[in-house]
Amino acid sequence: MANCTRCSAPLPANTQICSYCGVRNDIDLLGKHDYQVIDATSPRVCPTCEHSLQTISLDSAQALHIDRCATCFGLFFDPGEIESLLDSAVAPVVTVNLALLSNINLDRYAKDATVKYLKCPVCQVLMNRVIYGYRSGVVINQCKSHGVWLDGGQISHLLEWKKAGGQLLNQQKIAAKQAQASSDQAKKAFRKDYTAPREYTFGDGRIDGDLVEALASVVFKIFE
Repeated sequence: MANCTRCSAPLPANTQICSYCGVRNDIDLLGKHDYQVIDATSPRVCPTCEHSLQTISLDSAQALHIDRCATCFGLFFDPGEIESLLDSAVAPVVTVNLALLSNINLDRYAKDATVKYLKCPVCQVLMNRVIYGYRSGVVINQCKSHGVWLDGGQISHLLEWKKAGGQLLNQQKIAAKQAQASSDQAKKAFRKDYTAPREYTFGDGRIDGDLVEALASVVFKIFE
């Protein structure tokens, strides 16, 4: 059983919040990386504060340059950079802890948050609001051309989500959808093959095509 990093009390199962002192504990993350500012006045603008973003370099396995707001602590990631950060900051996960996923989302859910559409820091076009991954509980602002904006605290939420098996669960859901789509396509092709009127000949006799189609339909339903 893990202990609280502040008061050393045992942490309850499937939660990161100490029931004694109320402190949130990180869950064995490889790093909320150290960073250094490499450009204090990026041409990109914070969509929340409208201040110039900083470009920071993360001390991680991969060289990541991310734009950060020094006022609200929001982060702007170029396409693919969130996945790179998750891969470098969280050890590989092989199990899914559904109870912990639920508690993470419950603990971090902002009940009073105002829904607001933000402009892309690069092109200034309104971004789309989308859920990052299955059961992540994180709504990101996404510009398909330039990247993803995360509000302050959301990257920690995603790190915890992955550590609890959220990314693995998301991959499983995607694989299941792809398998279902392939199955549906195969069934559709099978049905289409038996829709055109045709005649069937066996030896010197000829059998009504409609009868054969009806029999084929029955067989298909049995094995569907």
